[in-house]
Amino acid sequence: MQNLYAVILAGGSGTRLWPRSRAHHPKQFLDLVGERTMIQQTVDRLLPVLPPERICFIVGQQHAVELRSQLPVIPAENVFIEPMGRGTGPCVGLAASYLRARDPNATMVSLHADHFIARADLFRDALRDCYAIAQTGLLVTMGAMPAYPETGYGYIERGEQLPGSSGLPAYRIKRFQEKPDRATAEQMIASGNFFWNTGMFTWRVDTILAAFERWLPGFASQLAGIQSAPHTLETVWPQVKLETIDRGIMEHADNAAVVATDIGWSDIGSWATLLDLLPTDEFGNVVRGDHVFKDTSNSLIQGNHKLIVTIGVNNLIVVETDDAILICPKERAQDVKDIVEMLKQQKRAELI
Repeated sequence: MQNLYAVILAGGSGTRLWPRSRAHHPKQFLDLVGERTMIQQTVDRLLPVLPPERICFIVGQQHAVELRSQLPVIPAENVFIEPMGRGTGPCVGLAASYLRARDPNATMVSLHADHFIARADLFRDALRDCYAIAQTGLLVTMGAMPAYPETGYGYIERGEQLPGSSGLPAYRIKRFQEKPDRATAEQMIASGNFFWNTGMFTWRVDTILAAFERWLPGFASQLAGIQSAPHTLETVWPQVKLETIDRGIMEHADNAAVVATDIGWSDIGSWATLLDLLPTDEFGNVVRGDHVFKDTSNSLIQGNHKLIVTIGVNNLIVVETDDAILICPKERAQDVKDIVEMLKQQKRAELI
C-alpha cells in the first residue's frame, strides 16, 4: 500500500456528548475510551501500516492548534484547513484534490477522528482488502456487522458478492438506508443482508474525483477553480452547497462496494454508548471520578471535581463539568443534542 494516504475528517462538534464535548473542544479531542484521546487512537490504529507522512487531516482553523498539540508526529503540511464546514462531501473532495496534486496515483482512505474500533488488527486487515478492491476502480466502504438494531446508524444493503475476494467478504452495494425506526432495523438485521454504515471509505483519488464530476458537477467546477487558484478557497468555500458524501456520491454510484467487517465499531453517538463499550463494575455501572452510591445500577457516572452521590437509580446518565451537570435516563441520551440547540437559541454561547 505504498501509495495509500489516510485523510482523517476532524471537524464536527459532537453535540450528543455535551457537556464534555464543546464547540471549541469536541469529542475527538476527549479521552472518552482510554487514556489516549479519540483522535490519537485513530492515528495509533494507522501507524503500523502507514507512516505519519501519509496520514493527513482536514480540520477547521479553530481546531488546528489542538490537533497539532495532540499529534505532533503529523507533518504540518498534512493538516488541510477547511474554511467552514460544508458536510463530508465537499470535505472529502477538497482533501482528494490536495492528494492528487501531491501524488496523482494516490489511493485515499477517508476516516473519522471520533470513531471507536475495538479490534485494530482486524481494522487493518479490512483496510488492506479495501485498498486492493479500490485499485479496480470501485468506491469501497467498510460495513460493520450489526450487533443490535441500532436506530442511530445508517445501513448498507449488500448486493452480489464480488468475485475473487481473497480476504473478507466483499459485495456490490444494493442501496443505502438512512437511520431506520426500530421495527425496520430489526427486520434488516434478521435478513442478514445489511451492515452498519461506518462512513469509512477507500478509493483512488482519480476515481472519487471523477465521481464528483459526474454526480456533483457544480461542486467539481468550484473545486477545479480552487485547484487552479488556491488563494480563492476562502471566497469560494462559503458558496459551496452543504452535502454528505453518502447522499452526494455513494447513493448514486454504480461502482460502489462494501467490505464486511467485525471490528467492534462504534461512532460513540451518545453517552449511553459508553455503557456498552467500557468495563462496568459488578452493578453494571461505568464510573469516572468520585462516586458514592447505594442501590445504583446500569448507570454512567462521569465526575469532574465534585463528589457525585446516587441512591436508588437505574439506567441513569450523570455527567459533571466545571459549568454544567447533565442528568438523564439512559434511553433519552440522544436528546442531549436538543439541549445544545436550546442553548444556542438562548444565546448561551459560553456553554456550547
